[in-house]
Amino acid sequence: MEKLKILREKTGAGMGDCQAALAEAGGEIDQAAEILRKKGIAKAAKRSDREAREGLVKLAVSDNAKTGYIVEINAETDFVVRSEKFQNFAAKILDLITVKQPKDLAELMSLNFDGGTVKENLDSLSGVIGEKLDVKRYGKLTSDGTVAAYSHLGGKIGVLVALDKEGQSDIAYEAAMQVAAANPKYIAPADVAAEEIAKEKEIYREQLLKEGKPENLIEKITAGKLEKFYEEICLLKQEYIKDDKKRVEDILGGVKVEKFIRYSL
Repeated sequence: MEKLKILREKTGAGMGDCQAALAEAGGEIDQAAEILRKKGIAKAAKRSDREAREGLVKLAVSDNAKTGYIVEINAETDFVVRSEKFQNFAAKILDLITVKQPKDLAELMSLNFDGGTVKENLDSLSGVIGEKLDVKRYGKLTSDGTVAAYSHLGGKIGVLVALDKEGQSDIAYEAAMQVAAANPKYIAPADVAAEEIAKEKEIYREQLLKEGKPENLIEKITAGKLEKFYEEICLLKQEYIKDDKKRVEDILGGVKVEKFIRYSL
């Protein structure tokens, strides 16, 4: 009974599965755990055509505010996402990320973790829980300046922002909050692709011609519409969420936004 208890605690698998695995392994706990892991992988594989749409975005920033980490971990239902098993797994993955600092998702999934790889443990937990689980994406943001993180809606939205100057955690946090709320695509108008601008101009021109606007006014009106376009999609030009009389660029005080990463479920 002691071996059965240890195996259940180690794997989270049910009583019947643990008994069968121990019998197959001749009473060897580690071998029985491996058998259960493989069965978990087999169960997970059968779920590969299902969608893991719910999930959690986890964030961390290094003590020196130079590096930020963001990872999205998914399940099929919000019930599982809120479960202790899923929450503990997500927390452990974030801890592993901050220690090992993988360069990309592929490296993260191959890291050693709880006696196997992250991928193997994810598939094993999928078998135990009974839903498809997935680590959908992972990002790392580094800067010589300041990196800050912001989590919104209980982990449904997560943002990392990097600024070009040190000791700017408060402003970086405000910028991350702005990115979470207003969802900009770019930092500044100069970052918008020429093709995207040309497409917008063409749309405006067609609209204005249909409205009967004269040619000599179309260019002027189009310029005004482009400014509105930038105010929607460019972080620096957006209305500051805490004061609609200011733009985001007004609150930065000469500090530059280097990059941001935004994950949303």
